[in-house]
Parts: sequence; C-alpha cells; structure tokens
Amino acid sequence: MTKLTFIPRIAQKEILSYAGGKMGVSAVPGSGKTHVLSALAAKLVDEAIDDDQEVLIVTLVNSAVGNFASRIATFLTRERGLLPRFGYRVRTLHGLAHDIVRERPGLVGLADDFQIVDEREARQILEDAVLAWLHTHPDALLGFLTADLVGAQGPVPLLRRIRDRDWPEMAIEIAAAFIKRAKDLQLAPEFLLARLQDHPDGLPLARMGAEIYQDYQRGLAYRGGVDFDDLIRLALRALELDPDFCARLRHRWPYILEDEAQDSSQLQEEILRRLVGPDGNWVRVGDPNQAIYETFTTADPRFLRDFLKQPDVTPITMPDSGRSQPSIIALANYLVDWTVSEHPSEIARGAFRQQHIAPTLPGDPQPNPPDDPAAVRLVDRKFTPDAEIKAVVESLARWLPEHPDSTVAVLVPRNKRGFEVTRALKTAGIDYLELLRSTTSTREVAGVLGNVLRALSDPTSPKKLAAAFRVWRRADRDDPELAERTASLAKLLRGCPRVEDYLWPRLDRDWLADLDLAAEPDLSALLAEFRDLMRRWQEAVVLPIDQLILTLAQDLFREATDLALAHKLAVALRTASDDHPDWRMPELVEELATIARNQRRFLGFDEEDTGFDPDQHRGQVVVATMHKAKGLEWDRVYLMSVNNYDFPSALPHDDYIAEKWFVRDNLNLVEEALAQLQALRQGSGQALAGGEPGNYEEGEATIRARHDYTAERLRLLYVGITRARKELIITWNTGRPKNPAQPAVPFIALRTWWERRTG
Repeated sequence: MTKLTFIPRIAQKEILSYAGGKMGVSAVPGSGKTHVLSALAAKLVDEAIDDDQEVLIVTLVNSAVGNFASRIATFLTRERGLLPRFGYRVRTLHGLAHDIVRERPGLVGLADDFQIVDEREARQILEDAVLAWLHTHPDALLGFLTADLVGAQGPVPLLRRIRDRDWPEMAIEIAAAFIKRAKDLQLAPEFLLARLQDHPDGLPLARMGAEIYQDYQRGLAYRGGVDFDDLIRLALRALELDPDFCARLRHRWPYILEDEAQDSSQLQEEILRRLVGPDGNWVRVGDPNQAIYETFTTADPRFLRDFLKQPDVTPITMPDSGRSQPSIIALANYLVDWTVSEHPSEIARGAFRQQHIAPTLPGDPQPNPPDDPAAVRLVDRKFTPDAEIKAVVESLARWLPEHPDSTVAVLVPRNKRGFEVTRALKTAGIDYLELLRSTTSTREVAGVLGNVLRALSDPTSPKKLAAAFRVWRRADRDDPELAERTASLAKLLRGCPRVEDYLWPRLDRDWLADLDLAAEPDLSALLAEFRDLMRRWQEAVVLPIDQLILTLAQDLFREATDLALAHKLAVALRTASDDHPDWRMPELVEELATIARNQRRFLGFDEEDTGFDPDQHRGQVVVATMHKAKGLEWDRVYLMSVNNYDFPSALPHDDYIAEKWFVRDNLNLVEEALAQLQALRQGSGQALAGGEPGNYEEGEATIRARHDYTAERLRLLYVGITRARKELIITWNTGRPKNPAQPAVPFIALRTWWERRTG
C-alpha cells in the first residue's frame, strides 16, 4: 500500500477512524468535508466491504456526483493502489430513488418501461392543470384581494392584469408547493379530497391544491410516467412493502455516507434510515449554518440537527478552515453569535448552530491568507439600486487591472439583480461569466429567435415585422448613429399598411419602391436585404421546428456559442413539439418566450452540471446568486443588496417577496396553503386515515413563514460572507422608490461591531 499523501486535521482523523455505526459531522465552510468524506469512502472500499458490496455516497446535485467519484478514484488509485470505479456508488437522491424503483417497478404499480417526466414537461402539465382549474373557478381570486381592489372600487385594467397574469402565476406557485409537500408527506389527492369533505372550515387553498394535484397526477398517468417527487415517494414505498428487497439493498450498501445533510428532506431521511436499518452504518456530513434551500424545497436543517443529538450517534465538529483570512472568519463568527443572542426575532435566533470557524493551525497544508482587516468593508452608503451597481462596476474596473491572476465574484440575492449587474459589466467592457438561473446569452438567443418566429407566425403584422428587423440589426445598438438609423427604419416598417406589398411586391404595389429612398441608397439596400431574408424565412416555415430554427440561426448569429445555443433551443422545441403534437407556431413561440423571460429553467453553457472551478476564471468577474455560490470561493467577493427587503428581520416595516401586494392582510398564500394541507393531515393517525381534521388559523402560517424566511436569509448572508478568501465588500441599496428599503438589521449589527473592532 502506498503512503497516504492526505494529511488529515484532528477532526478529520476522528472521521477517518470511523469503523461503523452512526456518525454526524457538522462541518464549517471550507473545512474540507468533501475531501475527508471521499477519503473515508476509499478507506471503507479498501478495508470494510466484500466483493458484492458497495459504499453508497448520497449527495445533493449532479456536479457533486462527478466531484466525489473523481476524488474517491484518486484516493483508491494513488494512495491505496486499487482500481477505480469499483466498490462504491455515488448518487443524488433522485438517482438513488431511480435505482431502487427501476429494480422493482411492479412493486409500486409501475410498468417495467415506466418513464420519468422531466422538469420541463412536468411544469407544463402543472401549468395546464392550473389554468384549467382557474377557467372553471373564475372567482377564486376574489376572496383574497385587498379591500381596495374588490368590486368596482379597483381600477379595471389593474384588476385585469392581476386576474390574467399575477393570479395565474401565484396559483402555479401555490400548486407546485402544495403537490411537492403532499408527496413528501405521502398524501394522495384522493385522500386529501376525502378529508376536505369533513373539514368545517372549507380550506379553499387546500381544495384548489388538491384538485389541481389530482388533475396533475392524471396528466402524468396519461403519459405513463412519474415525476421526480413521485420517484422519491415510490422508492420509500418499495422499501416499506418488501422487507426482503430492503434487506438485499442493506447488504449491497453496508455503509452509507451522506453529504450536504443540512439540505435533507423528510423523505430523504426516511429512505436512508430504511436502507441503514436499526443497527447499520450511516455517516451524515453537513453544515446546519449553510441550509439555504428551505424556501423552495422541502429541505429542513432540523433533520441534521436532531440527528446530531441522538444518543446512538457520534457527533463531530469540523471547525478548522483554511479558506478565508482571519478577519473574514471573525465577521462570520460574529454573525452567528449576534443572531443567537441578539436578533430581534426570537425564532430567528435558532437560525444557527453555535459553532465557530477556526483558522487552521501552523503547518497546515491549507494555511489561511494573511490577516488584513482593511480588506473587509461594510459600506455605509445609501445607494440607489443603479448607483450600487455603478459603484461596484467602477470598483472592479480599478481592481481588475492590478489583480489579473486573482478571482473575483459579485454575489446577489436574486437572479434579476444579477442580470442587471451583467448588463452594466457588458456596457463597461468588463469580462464576466454568469452563474445565474439562465445565462444572458441564452435569453438573448431565445429572444432573437422568438421575435423572428412571431413575425413568421403572424405574417401580416407590421409591428412584429419591425421587431424582427430590430433583432436582425441588434448589433447597431452599440453605435448611436446606427441605432438611430435602425430605429427610423423600424418605425417605417411599423407604418407599412400592407406587409405583403413590401415582402412580395407587384408592379402596381411595391411599398419599398414607393418610399422613394433614392437619395438614401443605404437605407433602401438595408430594407431590400431584410426583405430577401424574410421571404426566405417564410418559405422555410414548412420545415419541422428544429430545422426552421437552425435555418434562422445561420442568418442571425455569427458567434459559435450563439449557434450552439440555437441548436440546444432547436432540440428543446423539437422535444416540446413531439410532446404536444397539437402545438403550432404560436405555442412554440411562447415556449421560446418563456425561456427568454427566464421563467423556465433552461441551461446555456454554464458549468452547473459539470462543476465550476473559480480558479479557471482568474481575471474574470463571476456574477452569481448567493445560492449558486455555495461550495465555491473567490479571492475578492462583493455582496450586494443587503437591505431589509432581501434580508428581512421579521420586523413590522419589513417586506417579504412571498407576500403579494394585491393579497389581503399580507397573506403568504403558499404558506397558508401548506398550513391547510397540514390541517388535513393532522388527526389522521399514522395510517393517515380516519381521525378528526386538524385546526387551521388564517395568518399564523404567514407569521411563521416570516420568521423562517428571516432565519434562512441569515444563513444565506453567512454563506455569502464565507465565500471570500482575502477581500470582502458588502453594500446595500434602497430598492423600490415607492417603499424605500433600509440596511438590513444584520448588516447594521455587523458594521457597528466591525467599526468597534477596527477602531
């Protein structure tokens, strides 16, 4: 056996001495949990399993699967002299659930060739179910409108916008959360509808959710498939129904190592607990202080916190981190201490597990950067949103030329803010890379194609023709003179009385010739060139949608990345067309528009699925949400928008993104729907049948959600701070003019403490 090159720290040695049973590891940011878990997996493969067994590693996202597999292979080959890819299996929870269900599909009522409906199609099924329900319940919104909007008192155009846009979007959000939670609780729609018959309060949101849930499940069944949430639910069901099958899997996977356990859900914990058994071997590693997904998943850090307290669990804390300089570590530690002892929300005081990050000891292979208090700045300036972006961009423009070999990131709370930052960086000529929900290039390519396809789907519309002309000449926007020329020609096209007289002229009807542009031949030539393109594109509309898009792309794009994105979009729309044979051009155009508006997840060429390494992007600004930044680190980090809207503290003057302005009493309808779901479940016993329904008090869930959201945003701020190695700049802005935001309460606390500390 070759000598180990990995030199473990004290806590890491404890983990590597693990020989069996249950162990819980609470690891601070940058403590090397992935590395030590990979080393432990390699040790167990080498020393503790038989030939017909595997060490099972369960992690959160696909990119982590590849990272773990690569690290374990390195430990096995370089340090233990074994062959890679044998004796271990790395899976996400969805991948593990698929393995279990695929092995025994008949056990849970599925055909051997069952299909997994992907996120895009599942979303479309849900949207169809919601819109159908709203069509048959046109007055469902009225009971939730604010008093000034009810009846004739509200402005009609405003009510129409709420009814046609805001309410459907909210209903989709409510239904998605309701269905996900119901499946996590293993509650079928039929059970919920039966329970509703007995509930004295009616529970309108739960009824809406249950009826849409039922229709959604019919849509899945029609396709002979299940969604990802079904897959997890059915995996647990299979383990419960067949003890012999469960016993075989326990033998196959005698050791289970769970990463990112702070983001575990109830179903995930129950599946792994079944596979481990009462006397099995289970190592759970995570950081409860970095649990940031509660708002939009069923994850909850209490599962890891409770696990660490169980009497049969060996708890270990990994406190040492070489990531950040000591001043940044001190700031992160103070955020934890202040929250636990002084936060104005008593509930939010439980946001953190009170554990400190400790700098590494002398001689550690990953020493902390030198201490530099001056490199930590909490900017006490009242920025408008635009001024904040301007200040950050100007700071980057000064800093980047002097630090070409350093890494830097601008971290924002929301994707929309990130898009605004990237536009400013582009205007300033600063090289950047996005880690947002979808890239700017994806949205722009989808937008260009969408505008042209709209013109082709409505060939007599001068307005859509003008829009197509604008995107064809979009490069002119960078030159004021050319931009003015393009705007003038687009205005001419909008005024064209008959589009066919321009595109397909006759001797007696030629709109372009009648314009009399003899004195301006360049303008006439541009319009003639565009006419030739439009005629060619109109002749291509008989092609399948993917071929049509590729034809358009050859004329609209020059960059290789844009052409590649157009190809991905073509494949996506061909899939959508195959899934919906009744769709014609308008529906396919709307699918593209959805991507362009970034309402549906569509990946460009970001590195989410393959893993992202900031060190490969030195001298380039990375723009990311704080959520996307988790697990990454940069030399210099800007944290933006740390105000009381993006980081509320459950105080009376705080606003909450989930509380919509048109809903009465500031109700959070998503949380109210989930509370009504819980009321249906309560009292039904372990078998979830019989018993009296639980109580529901309107508004309580909204109040509780404010405090829970406050706690999650504190952890998100902690994640943002701990991404920085050497330099950290935190700013805030006033947000919307009508209701200006204030600096977030934790920002004020950190800045006050920092000023005292640094004098």
